[in-house]
Amino acid sequence: MPRDLPLGNGALLVTFDCDYRPRDIYFPHVGSENHTDGQPFRFGVWADGQFSWVSSETWDLSMEYEDETLVTRVSARSRDMSLSLALNDAVDFHENVLVRRITVQNDLATGRDVRLFFCHDFNIYGTEIADTAYYDPHTASVIHYKGNRWFLICGCDDTKCGIDQFATGVKRRGTAQGTWRDAEDGVLQGNPVTQGAVDSVVALHLSVPGQSTAEGYYWMAVGNNYEQVALLNRLTHQKQPQELLRRTANYWRLWVNKEGLRLDDLPEECGRLFKRSLLVIRTQVDHGGGVLAANDSDITPYSSDTYSYVWPRDGALVCAALSRAGYPVLTRRFFDFCAKAITQEGYLLHKYNADGSVASSWHPLYADGEVQLPIQEDETALVLWALWQHHESYRDIEFIKHLYRPLIIAGGKFLQRYRRASSGLPRPSWDLWEERRGVHAFTCAAAYGGLIGSAGFARAFGETEYADEFSAAAQDIRDGFIKHCYHEQLARFARMATETEDGYELDMTVDSSLAGLFLFGMFEADDPRVVSTMEAVRRELAVPTATGGIARYQGDPYQRPGEAGPEIPGNPWFVSTLWVAQWQVARARTQEDLREVVPTLQWAAKRALASGVLAEQVHPFTDEPLSVAPLTWSHSAFVSAVLDYMHKLEQLSLCRECGASLKPMRGGGPDAGATL
Repeated sequence: MPRDLPLGNGALLVTFDCDYRPRDIYFPHVGSENHTDGQPFRFGVWADGQFSWVSSETWDLSMEYEDETLVTRVSARSRDMSLSLALNDAVDFHENVLVRRITVQNDLATGRDVRLFFCHDFNIYGTEIADTAYYDPHTASVIHYKGNRWFLICGCDDTKCGIDQFATGVKRRGTAQGTWRDAEDGVLQGNPVTQGAVDSVVALHLSVPGQSTAEGYYWMAVGNNYEQVALLNRLTHQKQPQELLRRTANYWRLWVNKEGLRLDDLPEECGRLFKRSLLVIRTQVDHGGGVLAANDSDITPYSSDTYSYVWPRDGALVCAALSRAGYPVLTRRFFDFCAKAITQEGYLLHKYNADGSVASSWHPLYADGEVQLPIQEDETALVLWALWQHHESYRDIEFIKHLYRPLIIAGGKFLQRYRRASSGLPRPSWDLWEERRGVHAFTCAAAYGGLIGSAGFARAFGETEYADEFSAAAQDIRDGFIKHCYHEQLARFARMATETEDGYELDMTVDSSLAGLFLFGMFEADDPRVVSTMEAVRRELAVPTATGGIARYQGDPYQRPGEAGPEIPGNPWFVSTLWVAQWQVARARTQEDLREVVPTLQWAAKRALASGVLAEQVHPFTDEPLSVAPLTWSHSAFVSAVLDYMHKLEQLSLCRECGASLKPMRGGGPDAGATL
């Protein structure tokens, strides 16, 4: 189930599912720790002796955001209670408080007592063992805590502050389903404390006149001890929850419009998704610099793990987009994160937790009778490539200085030496899809881009010996890739080469990651060999259904629906589809060429959730989101494609005015595609 509405401030992240239930609560880091373990926090309504849990089964739900903000705009209309709700939620941009405004519309002519019930199924630190829930009379709230994690739940309306009813109890033990069942008669039993596997329910009572509305507020303060949450509770009372909603909306509108980018030449839905993508990306970035791949715990049963990790590759690609979009502060934190994580040997590992510790991995150190590096080399390389993109945009010398030795030079030297002298190609590592070990086109292109970036820095710092060595290594990779990985008969590049006694055996499976050949500057987008390769990607990976889009690679089994026959190369992925769009942008030589890209951008916008969230992939027949949602990488790919489009449009407009023509360039940076 996707997370339709992520809300966060870099320390507290709360995600809502399609039934408008909070499902993940991460604190004190984005992606770590999840204090719900994916259990739903139900929301119910009682009126006139009738009770209903708010869900898409019994209510007509619309779940979106207020325009250009991280404040929700949710409407819920009961199908049989003559009630409708208008709701706004936000994680305050500065304080660790989740605030909700509930406006109840009474459609009957008579006044009614409407009771709102909020249920909390915490699993603090990711486990239900040894939690405590209790009613705190000093704050008129219910508090859940364990160790250094505290959650205070309170509320108010126009006439009073504090909750009207409460109950705590056990859950999922014997016949006890959970305290949420206590709400269904409209009256809570008021049990003041429970420890162990516990949950709680609080209620707000609103008196709603006939044919009119009433308003109430709910909030959850999150901290490391009682004093912190009690202070946040007082601040919420003093500032008033509606003020927290207002200031948070204003902050995000200012944030997302800081660069004043003109999006008038794009269809409205594409411009709207561009801004939404920036905001969604921001919810997935931790205050310590980690860029989390995704925070949707529903993926856990599939692999007994989550996507709530920092993959340096994903983070680098996200930060390249953020740098170009005008958010260098976020990208600086990520590069600092990587500088702390990099090994003494100069490489980054598979993935990391948000606090910088090494995360779980399935890459072996020993296989086939030999010791291996458990890495994806592209993850080290793309951090260096993205850092060079950042520098090209901002010339941020003071920032770069402290990264120069531990990250730039150390990483460049690793990329330089982690090659076969006989071919110039990188040694084997795992591919970006984390499925194969070998020499990959994407990895070669990333290593090229990373070495060119390190060479650029070394030359700027006056260390020409390093600069020449890194540049030569990059050229060796390019030359070796042409020599060993181009298939003359098929007239296209291989996605992977496997070392043999006689050289390299080629895997000619068509793979969308071949787009890396031009994205990171190793080849020009209109190099005939790249053109034939990308044409094969566009042709062979096009999903032949009404859904359309581009699959990851031929025969992709991941999340593949059972009804998909051999004619379906795989599910359409947003990143794969948008890579093809970026290639089309890079090749465009006229405004008419460029306009051909717009339907692909619209394709992505059409397949976003109503909230604007993009999943990893979509069902090839139904358009339903598959795997995790949101996937940070999907949103960054859309941002990059739009920025490429807008930059190329500006270039072409200048060319039309002055009568010049475009000369193609390599690379995926701010000046990707062409120059005058």
